[in-house]
Amino acid sequence: MQETGYLRHIRTCNQWNPDNFRDFRVDGQRVGRLKQPVCEALAQWPEYFESDKAAVHLSPALHGFAARTEALAKVTGHLVEQGVISHRHGEAYPVTSSCREQAYATIDRTAAPYFGLRAYGQHMNGFVRTAEGLKLWIARRTADRRNFPDKLDNMVAGGLPQDLSLQENLLKECMEEASIPAELARQAKPVGALTYCKETQVGLKPDTLYCYDLELPADFVPLNTDGEVAEFQLLAVEEVAGIVRDTDEFKLNCNLVIIDFLVRHSYLRAEAPDYLEITQGLHEHL
Repeated sequence: MQETGYLRHIRTCNQWNPDNFRDFRVDGQRVGRLKQPVCEALAQWPEYFESDKAAVHLSPALHGFAARTEALAKVTGHLVEQGVISHRHGEAYPVTSSCREQAYATIDRTAAPYFGLRAYGQHMNGFVRTAEGLKLWIARRTADRRNFPDKLDNMVAGGLPQDLSLQENLLKECMEEASIPAELARQAKPVGALTYCKETQVGLKPDTLYCYDLELPADFVPLNTDGEVAEFQLLAVEEVAGIVRDTDEFKLNCNLVIIDFLVRHSYLRAEAPDYLEITQGLHEHL
């Protein structure tokens, strides 16, 4: 029998074993965590990486943002050729021990979980007030998506490249994913950030999701333009809550965004089972 309930999604997104990883450090600061296959692969470049029992260190001989970025680009390119890393995405993600604004370098987006690096994304709930109550626009991912094909998704969701501001990227994602014009997208309200840390087959995802709510006109109908969404559905919040509670139809981290929406809009109240663990679990310490 399939497990149900909201808390299981939070636990699923926060499953990882520290014993499976070694620190990846820059200037003495831990910026990521590496599984053994990646540790072994990085030994090909002793000029760039120094290892001890506790950690793999980016060489201190690499001074400055540009030199570190260039070295990591060269290494990840070879790792893609060798099949250690699956592919290149083409977006630059930060290498940081704290926040995007204090990055030591950048690295291709696909490489981030292989190095166990912090990654950042933006997820937006698009909702409509109707005579029947609040409704949410829900996307379904296309069948050809590399990750989570056919799964349900938030109306707008995407990664946050290092070279774009939060506002720039949100406007871009709104237009690409749902054809939301900039003047409407600018009305999206930032409502906080969620964090989780999940082990994958290749590495670790200590992720931060910047979340937004956008109230949409009743006559607005989203239209996807980047080929990543198969369809949109306008569903009652109660129906969406049931899908999250009782099924695994949503992409993993989208469950957290919906749960957070339910808490903030009082659909999930303090009397609910596991309420404290749910609300605290949406903000895993990274």
